[in-house]
Amino acid sequence: MLTVKIPAGTSLEARVVGPDEEIPEAAVWIDLMSPVPPEDKMVERAIGVAVPSREEMQEIEPTSRLYAENGARYMTATLMCRSESDNPTTTAVTFILAGRRLITVRWDEPRPFSIVANRLARQCPAVVTGEAILMELLDAIIDRSADILERIGSEVDAISRTIFDPDRAGGDRIASQDILRAIGRTGDLTSKARECLVSIGRLVLYLANEADVMRWAKDQRAILKGMQRDVQSLSDHATYLSNKITFLLDAMVGVVTIEQNNIIKIFSVAAVVLMPPTLVASIYGMNFRHMPELEFTYGYPMAIVLMVVAAVVPYVVFKLKKWL
Repeated sequence: MLTVKIPAGTSLEARVVGPDEEIPEAAVWIDLMSPVPPEDKMVERAIGVAVPSREEMQEIEPTSRLYAENGARYMTATLMCRSESDNPTTTAVTFILAGRRLITVRWDEPRPFSIVANRLARQCPAVVTGEAILMELLDAIIDRSADILERIGSEVDAISRTIFDPDRAGGDRIASQDILRAIGRTGDLTSKARECLVSIGRLVLYLANEADVMRWAKDQRAILKGMQRDVQSLSDHATYLSNKITFLLDAMVGVVTIEQNNIIKIFSVAAVVLMPPTLVASIYGMNFRHMPELEFTYGYPMAIVLMVVAAVVPYVVFKLKKWL
């Protein structure tokens, strides 16, 4: 789908361009969502820039993601999608600055795009350019990344309290599995957030280095420097969260090991406690002809008492040594 944003007073009007229409000259933001070849050609014909394919957007080399061609700047970043769901994903998004226009190419719906589109639809500067829209998108992406990291931090704190809670049931293996799954989800989300921050950091650095060539205003350069600081700070925080998640994973594995050892210890103690009575019962269960105790009147009660004492004595010894 090809959507164009056209200035209309103090707002941006969104319009879907059909296959038989032309891109308006006044369009400052051209958004290609899952484009088909005719839409790519329409943009190439109207703007004079080549639209990268999905395979080209997924390349990870910096030279394939950040470059200039025919006077246009191509910048591809990895953004987060569906971070609130159980299956968060990442998607490659390409930003193309051609003259005073911004062209975006994407195959998914990152939340910052809808946020910025709604914001500019309500209010935007009277004179809006592609550079200004790109700044709005980058700012929204960084804010969104910060929100995701804040949520991850809250989830990690909750997991930490659950693991080290003194009232937690020691043998609840189902609870342990749930905690391990929660650690896995937060770890996966954190790794994706770090990937996105690294990608955005490279894009912002590229823009800062190209600021002189693109003749950006002083305030825009200051905004870029602020974005660089924000991305660096968020990247450091993501690294901290990743290390904490690794620590919690190691701690949880240790807790599960202790729980399993306690179960095995109970079986081991039970086997040791029952071993002497079993020995006594085995002795008096023999079928020898001459066993003096067999003729003893109180032989049976004596054997029962002997087995009970043989079972109680190891149990008391284990309790005194605090093995139970």
